[in-house]
Amino acid sequence: MMIIEQMVTTPRQADLDFAAELFKAADKMRGGLEPSEYKHVALGLIFLKYISESFQTKHDQLSTDEYADPQDPEEYLAENVFWVPEKARWQYIQNNARSEKIGSIIDEAMEAIEAEPTNETLKGVLPKNYARPTLDKTMLGELVDLFSNIKIHDRTDRARDVLGRVYEYFISGFASAEGKRGGEFFTPRSVVRTLVEMLEPYQGRVYDPCCGSGGMFIQSERFIEDHGGNPLNLSVYGQEINHTTWRLAKMNLAVHGIDAAIEWDSAGSFHKDAHPTLKADYILANPPFNISDWGGERLTEDDRWQYGIPPRGNANFAWIQHIIHHLAPRGHAGVVLANGSMSSQTSGEGEIRKRLIEEDRVDCMVALPGQLFYSTQIPVCLWILSRDKSANGLRDRRGEVLFIDARKIGHMVDRVRREFSDEDIEKIAGTYWRWRAKPETLEEKGLQAYADEAGFNKSERLEIIRKFDHVLTPGKYVGAAKDEGDGVPFEQKFSGLKTTLDNQFENAKQLEALVQQQLGMIGE
Repeated sequence: MMIIEQMVTTPRQADLDFAAELFKAADKMRGGLEPSEYKHVALGLIFLKYISESFQTKHDQLSTDEYADPQDPEEYLAENVFWVPEKARWQYIQNNARSEKIGSIIDEAMEAIEAEPTNETLKGVLPKNYARPTLDKTMLGELVDLFSNIKIHDRTDRARDVLGRVYEYFISGFASAEGKRGGEFFTPRSVVRTLVEMLEPYQGRVYDPCCGSGGMFIQSERFIEDHGGNPLNLSVYGQEINHTTWRLAKMNLAVHGIDAAIEWDSAGSFHKDAHPTLKADYILANPPFNISDWGGERLTEDDRWQYGIPPRGNANFAWIQHIIHHLAPRGHAGVVLANGSMSSQTSGEGEIRKRLIEEDRVDCMVALPGQLFYSTQIPVCLWILSRDKSANGLRDRRGEVLFIDARKIGHMVDRVRREFSDEDIEKIAGTYWRWRAKPETLEEKGLQAYADEAGFNKSERLEIIRKFDHVLTPGKYVGAAKDEGDGVPFEQKFSGLKTTLDNQFENAKQLEALVQQQLGMIGE
């Protein structure tokens, strides 16, 4: 069981504060450059500095080992460190920051890194258009100087974490600046953390069929580290349809030191599944909402549609079935979908949802508040799916679904966007965990047993869900929150209300008499 209060350590918060200040400084430099364009300029440089600093740290270590060769690229590959040629190392870039040829120098550095045989995973990933005439070279040199002042690597082994947070913060900052388009590559941290804390992916295979910039994987690895596990026990698989976003994901995961099988194909996961035989232990996904042009008419006979053919005009239930298809026998999944998926009866969606419920694939439904996303202000929901609701040493919850109505939690961080606090995430994920855990497990840990809370959560049996036509909207099941009252005894409160009412009646009589008097004067 997680203890979120211990997750945000002082060094981590300091990293976030530092990243925020760095983003502000970098953002001032972009001038008239659009965030969508500037994003690749800044993130490419952060990545270049990271791999250069990583290389230099490893190079220094090998130089002190009489049995090692610091000039052998294979020595670096063994430690998951990229080999960086001399003209691509950050010191060389920094020395030429004020050169009018800095754009070409950076492009050549990126090309040299990709050309190294041991850097095969970076082939075609790095941005290489810094020399374009429209990119101000003075601004570019100032950005190099800004990033040069970051002390990324030290002997405390916090290097990857520091720059990883800088990179992650920059991605979220650009998503915010791009608004609706930002949602194409970034899932808000509140949503990702909630999913990860609910599923608790300690070890095994993690998959995201529409992985964006890789945030689900980053938070999964962080969850393991925060709870004393080994991230190497996690295997990461993903696919992304947008090539630019795929490049962001590859760099993001590399900065965090995560070795992942992330594939790109313009056809996407539905039409060219990059991992056709994969059966994942955990799937976390935020598919694009309600997409209508997903090519469903070409997939009507697909083996993945075990619960019904999804409508051609909406891919929501195609995503759900694709995800279940890739779940291992004891696998669990968390999926972000538009609220319509919980209740729609059109185009056969109601029948698919009915079969999912009747075959016990739905574990938990969470209604989220609006304004969590950069791309849309509409509220969305979380589908928690399971292949076997009695597996993994957890409580047997077959024939039951947990409903959580979290629409009223969270806080506004600006005029248009909401976030969850650690306590909010704990309330959602902790409720789910207590519902899934065996009573003896809770007792051993000194935790309270699961209990329904009016207005927030309710565990409901299948027969009740049938009465609601298999609609999964949590608000239909959790009821209204209890009125906590004001502590005043009923007799005393009633007496006060009666006195107030008597006074109002008396005032009404006096007002009526005054009106009659005034009307009489008019008639005279």
